[in-house]
This record gives sequence, C-alpha cells and structure tokens, in this order.
Amino acid sequence: MTPARFTAADCDVAEFATLVEHGTDPADYPFAASVERDVLIYDSAHIRPLLDDDAQRQAVMAELATALNDGPGVVVLAGAFDDEAVVDAVTDAFRRIIADEKEHGTAPGDHFAEAGANDRVWNALEKLAVEDPEAFARYYANDMLALVSEAWLGPRYQVTSQVNQVNPGGKAQSPHRDYHLGFQSRESAESYPAQAHLMSAALTLQGAVAHSDMPLESGPTLLLPHSQKYAPGYIAWHLPEFREYAEQHFVQLPLNKGDAVFFSPALFHAAGENTSADIQRMANLLQVSSAFGRAMETIDRERVVNAIYPALLTMKREGASPAQLSHAIAASAEGYAFPTNLDRDQPKGSDAPPAQADLVARALDEEWDPDRLAKELSSYATSRQSH
Repeated sequence: MTPARFTAADCDVAEFATLVEHGTDPADYPFAASVERDVLIYDSAHIRPLLDDDAQRQAVMAELATALNDGPGVVVLAGAFDDEAVVDAVTDAFRRIIADEKEHGTAPGDHFAEAGANDRVWNALEKLAVEDPEAFARYYANDMLALVSEAWLGPRYQVTSQVNQVNPGGKAQSPHRDYHLGFQSRESAESYPAQAHLMSAALTLQGAVAHSDMPLESGPTLLLPHSQKYAPGYIAWHLPEFREYAEQHFVQLPLNKGDAVFFSPALFHAAGENTSADIQRMANLLQVSSAFGRAMETIDRERVVNAIYPALLTMKREGASPAQLSHAIAASAEGYAFPTNLDRDQPKGSDAPPAQADLVARALDEEWDPDRLAKELSSYATSRQSH
C-alpha cells in the first residue's frame, strides 16, 4: 500500500537497485531501432513516414508513453532534425544571444555550474523568437518533438527552453530528479502527499536537442534507466546512498547534432563532465509542460506569437504542411483557455473559451495580416484580465 506521505524511512536502496536493474527488453518496443545500455533508440527516419497514418501515429505515441512511464524512462530520437541547416541557424542565434548578454553584463548565472564553466540562456524560447523568427518557426515545426510531447502530455502542451553550452572543463552535476518536486528540499518534498509525488512527473517532459556532436568526452547527460519508477524517488535522490548508487550505475550515450533525448523528470540524471580539450557542448534543454500544469519559466507568448507570425505566413505560402504549422503554434502560443475572466470570456454552450493558440490558428488559416493579429491578441489578453 502506498503511504500517505513518503519519507526517508520509505527509501530502500536495495529495492531501488532491483527496480533499476530490471533491464529493457527490445521485444516490448517494436518501433525502436535498438536498445543501448537500456536506453531505447528510435530512428526518426523510420518513424517519420509512419506519422501520416493516424493509427500508426497513435501506436508510436502509445509505445513512447509506455517507454517513459513503465519502461526505461528515457528515449533517444536519432536524427530528430533531418535538416542540419535548421539546427545550425538556431545555434547561431543562440550564440548571438550569449555574446550579447555577455557584452551587456546580463549573462545569467547557473544553478549548478561554477562561473565560466558554461554559458546559459534562460527563456531561450522567447529570446529565439525575437532574435530569429524564421529559424524559430522552422525549428519548432519539427514533427518528432511534437510527437513525443503529445505522447506524454497530450495536446496543448507548453514548451519552455533553456540553452546550456558546457565548455571544456565543465563539471558534472550531482544525481537528481527534476521539476516540480525535484526543485524542493527533502523536507519540503516530504510535506507533499504521495499522490503529488506520483502526479508530478506526469505533468512535465524533459528533453534536450543536441546542437553539436556530443562524444562521451564532451559529457552528454548521465542517465539511470528505470529509476523513474521508484515511487519515493523525490525523497531518495537527496540521500547519499542513492546518489552513490546512481553515480556508479549511470549510463551515457554519444549524440550526434540533431539528435534529441527525452526522459521523465522523475528519472535520476545529471549533466556529464566535459573532459574534452576543445568541444563546446551545446544543447537546447526543453521542458515541456502539460496544459494543466505550471511551467518553470514565464513566457510572454503574445510577444513570441507576434514575432514569429510573419514567418509562419511565409512558411504556409511556401507549402508547409498543416501539421508543421500546428507544431510551431503549439510550441509558441498558449494552448489552454484557463485561467480566464469568465465574466468577459465566457464558454459558449459546452465548449471552453478559445485559447490563444486557437486564435493564431484561425489567423493563419484566414491569412490575417500581422497588424490584425496583434490587435486581436491584445484584445484577447484584455478580456482575460480580472478587472
């Protein structure tokens, strides 16, 4: 029986080891290309053609959700970006943002690294939209990012992004779990009921897109497959015996530029140490949140949409598919209608009020000019205010 609250007394490292060492059976995951060190590898070139058939797409999403929940808790989407030029354009934009923040003395600190060990860009989603709207639109139109996000969170997910460039000599993190309860102290986490521990991981998906080749010496993420299934894990990762076990059993996989790795936030993991002499390991760290949850970063999504809308119009006129445009809207606009002011923004019949994403989709469908969309977005925001 699950206790009402998890405490350190509920944590047994031998029980944890039995769960983690269960292994990954390739026969359980027919869409996967391979299993490497218990991590499932999906070949995006094989998966992508299946997505045009709804039954196949649903089957792939079901397998990904099973892999993240009941399986190893981590998947690699090899070749998630099949056009390196898209990744390179975004990389260039990120580097311009990093240089600009250094020049103006606004370069952010980091919650785990010593100064100079790496370069961070917080709120990279919004900053990229403003810096290079066309690159943003083409990057987030990616079908594989949308596939795994919807598989875990359903539609109307919300994307936030932080860039991490780990320079040579950058040290490894300590083993941990992630947001929401992963950012709490042990004492704080113990104050939440057990069901909150079990629910938290279902509200977020962690991911990273490789913006450079990541051989092992560059320090790709350390992963502990199957550790997400340990129910009191948001307490356990604070305990020294669990950290020691994780450090001894972590696995690492090299990644190529354009690959993406996604994992449950409940998976024990840590950034690796960059022992190379000259590799600047850059990843776009994605935190994808459920429409029903709270994301880690504040995003001015009205600003993002206004910045990228002309690029979306151009993409549409150049023949981008409805799915590609939908993916880009999902990554940029607010997809959930609530909270709102129900005096002003009332449901119609049994339908919820439209979300910001619905407004953007309509604008794109009807090819509104950018000024009209900007006015409609402003009016939409006003109707949702509490006064």
